[in-house]
Amino acid sequence: MIFLQNEQLRTNLSLGRKVEQWLGYKQEDSYIILRWISLEKEDNGEFSVAYIESFDEGNEDFIDVYEFSTLDPDEPLGIINTFSTLDEAIDFSLDEYGAEIDNFINAGMIQEEYRTYLNLKANR
Repeated sequence: MIFLQNEQLRTNLSLGRKVEQWLGYKQEDSYIILRWISLEKEDNGEFSVAYIESFDEGNEDFIDVYEFSTLDPDEPLGIINTFSTLDEAIDFSLDEYGAEIDNFINAGMIQEEYRTYLNLKANR
């Protein structure tokens, strides 16, 4: 997996490219909840942080986490918080969700993080 350096993260977001970070999973009684965030620049120049929780409905042949059912059907895009500055959005993602500055990836790569999770799960 290619993680973005701090400068790459800031450049991508400033240019309007979405970034994401895998936050892991939570084991519930009879199901698993997958967790990740996405950050992006909005059309109005603000920056949003979306926190997504979805059911683990995938397997080796189906890794498109964007298609999985979200935990809260009323929030299909996740819980979204918006900020005036890039620094506020990044700081919020680190403080509120425990994201790590060196673990952001380009949008669309979250499926590879999910594949890694499946491989680790299979080898336990």
